[in-house]
Amino acid sequence: MTVLLALLVAVAALTGHTWLNATRRLRRPTDRPDDVDEPIAVLLPLRDEATRVTPCLRALLAQRGVPGLRIVVLDDGSTDGTADVVRAVAGDDPRVTLLTGVAPPPGWLGKPHACWQLASQADPGATALVFVDADVVLAPHAVAAAVTELRAAGVTLLSPYPRIVVTTAADRLVQPLLQWLWLTFLPLRAMERSPRPSLAAAGGQFLVVDRAGYTAVGGHATVAEKILEDVELARAVKRAGGRIALADGSRLATCRMYDDWPQLRDGYSKSLWASFGHPGAAAAVVVALLLLYTAPPLIALAGAATGAPEVAAVGLAGYLLGVAGRVLTARATGGRWWPDALAHPVSVVVLGWLTLRSYHLRKRRRLTWRGRPVS
Repeated sequence: MTVLLALLVAVAALTGHTWLNATRRLRRPTDRPDDVDEPIAVLLPLRDEATRVTPCLRALLAQRGVPGLRIVVLDDGSTDGTADVVRAVAGDDPRVTLLTGVAPPPGWLGKPHACWQLASQADPGATALVFVDADVVLAPHAVAAAVTELRAAGVTLLSPYPRIVVTTAADRLVQPLLQWLWLTFLPLRAMERSPRPSLAAAGGQFLVVDRAGYTAVGGHATVAEKILEDVELARAVKRAGGRIALADGSRLATCRMYDDWPQLRDGYSKSLWASFGHPGAAAAVVVALLLLYTAPPLIALAGAATGAPEVAAVGLAGYLLGVAGRVLTARATGGRWWPDALAHPVSVVVLGWLTLRSYHLRKRRRLTWRGRPVS
């Protein structure tokens, strides 16, 4: 019973930390920003995004409060007519520049190289760079609000996490873990104050950086071979003495990351190994998550089946506290919580399987994304 109570206390402490981050520590950009009077470059890398880019680009063209906005789009070797779609949507709008990308040289992965090309070709006068992925749709005030928060926070890099759109069962099991993990385990204000590169997080779907700070750290050339180029860029900023911040971007942007289970499975598999690093560390984290969040409902069932009400009560309390963490995360980031949060133990099991698959495929050099090897 002592071990079970210790497990319960641990889950309670983590859910309390989730509450603290979600209600007291998470930055929330204003949804009524003043006009931004500095020149801003929005950078959009595309590779085979003909079916996705239209709502993204239309939202960029509809931005308000950014009179100095310029949009640079890179067609990164698409074979599905992505560039034609961009031309059709942008028309003759002078704010849009379409570039044709070149293949990444040895030592570069595709996404960092595309972002580096975009930053290199952006208006030299732009004082802030806004990186946006094709699966992101911005609210009309999003760029102005994000740049305003970047300046108000006094940071070099701001990551406003979009609201993740979930439609399939796989989405609902896995995608909410993105925000839940950093709201539960990452001390947000300590992350902003600490110079430690290991204490960093960022999401590349929607990323805002100060141009001078980005140039000072070497931009995406510094993370040329990194599969998690967003997190590694945040770490590079810290190494150079800059500061980073996370924000709730659910009122600024939505993101539909994957269309189906194979895409989601492969998308997570390509990068989870890089999130955890050494396989031993990954194993320790996965085991800890399973003990904290998957074991409690099993303990509750076992206690009920064997006539041990105290054991069942502790297991049920642990399960409900884990569910509460998911509910807090969803409410803080515009996500869906009912009834999805009830399946949190299953979500953790799926995350563990995806992590195992990621290391397995990497060991056999079989990880690819968008037709390119990533390991």
